[in-house]
Amino acid sequence: MKKRRRPATLATLVALTGLATVALTSCESADQAKQMVKLFTHSSFVVTDQQKADFKAQTGWDLEILFVDDAGTLASQLVLTTGNPVADAVAGLDNTFASKVTGAGALEPYVSPGSGPEQARYAADAEGSLTAIDTSDVCVNLVKEAYQGSRPPATLDDLVQPEYAGQLVVQNPALASPGLAFMLATVAAFGEDGWLDYWRQLVANGVTISPNWQDAYYTEFAGPSSNGQHPLVVSYSSSPPAEKLGDEGTTSATTALLDTCYRQVEYAGVLNGAKNPDGARALIDFFLGQDFQSQVPNTMWVYPVKDGIQLPQDWVDLAPRASEPWLVSPEQVAEKRDEWLKEWIDVVLG
Repeated sequence: MKKRRRPATLATLVALTGLATVALTSCESADQAKQMVKLFTHSSFVVTDQQKADFKAQTGWDLEILFVDDAGTLASQLVLTTGNPVADAVAGLDNTFASKVTGAGALEPYVSPGSGPEQARYAADAEGSLTAIDTSDVCVNLVKEAYQGSRPPATLDDLVQPEYAGQLVVQNPALASPGLAFMLATVAAFGEDGWLDYWRQLVANGVTISPNWQDAYYTEFAGPSSNGQHPLVVSYSSSPPAEKLGDEGTTSATTALLDTCYRQVEYAGVLNGAKNPDGARALIDFFLGQDFQSQVPNTMWVYPVKDGIQLPQDWVDLAPRASEPWLVSPEQVAEKRDEWLKEWIDVVLG
C-alpha cells in the first residue's frame, strides 16, 4: 500500500520545544528568506519534488517544508507560535482542529482567485482564514477475508456487538485527526447524552487504541499491507484502492463501512506574522490549481476539493464516498471539542 505518511524532519521540529522563538538561522540571509516559502504541515500532507519544481517555475520561490507528526500537534504548535510562526503557510489543518487555530488569531484571511463554490461549502470561519484543499471520509475499514461465511459489521451499532469483540482499532482522538473524526461521528450518531455510553460499550468490547493512523493501519490492522491481527480499523473510504487485488485492480481486499463515516476537510492558510506572505498566498493558489488537485488522490489518498477533477478509475470502482456522512457543525466542534476530549480520556483511558 502507498503510505499517506511522510517522515517527520528537523527532529520533529526540535522535539516541538521552543518553537515560538525560532528565527532565521545565521546561515540564512534576509535575501534568501525572500526567495523561500516555508510550509508547516503534518507528515501525511504530500508535496512531491516535481510539484516543488513546478511551484518554483510558476512563482520563482523555492519551497521548504517543516513537518510534525499529525494534525493535532500541528494545530497546537500554531497556537503556541501565533504572531511569530516558524513558516509562512500551513497546510493539513482539518475541520476537527481548525477552530482551535482560527480562534487563536494565528491566520491571516485570504481568498484565492482559484476559489470556487467548494470554499463556501467547507468554510472554516466567516473571515476566510482557511482555504479547503482536499476532503476525505474517515470510516471504519474491514478485511473482507475475515468475514467469509459470517456477517460483517456495517454500522456503528454493530461494532459493540459481542461477535466483533476485540476486532476494532481506533486512533486516540487527542493525538490524531482520524481518531477525532471517528469520535465526532459517535457524537453525531448518539448525541451528547449517548456517545460516552457508546464508548463504554466499545471499551467493554475490547477496542484497541493506537496513537496515530500509521500505527493503527500498519501495525494493528490485519490488511494485506499490514502486520496486525485486527480486521477492523478506522481509516478512510479511499483506503481500499491501495489494497487492490490482481492486475486489473477492480476488486479490493478491504472495504469501507460507509455508514460509519465522518466527512473530513483539510485546509491551507497564510500564517499571521509570515515573513513571506506573498509566497504563502501563491502557494495556496498553487494547491488549488488543476495540476496539484488532479494528483491529490495518488499522493495523499484523499479526494481533491475542486469540483470537476477526474478521479482515477480504481477510485471510481473501489472508493465511493459516503452519501450521508456524520457531521458536527464547526461551531459546536469549537465550543465542545476540548470538553469532549477530556470526557473521552476519562472514559476510555481512565
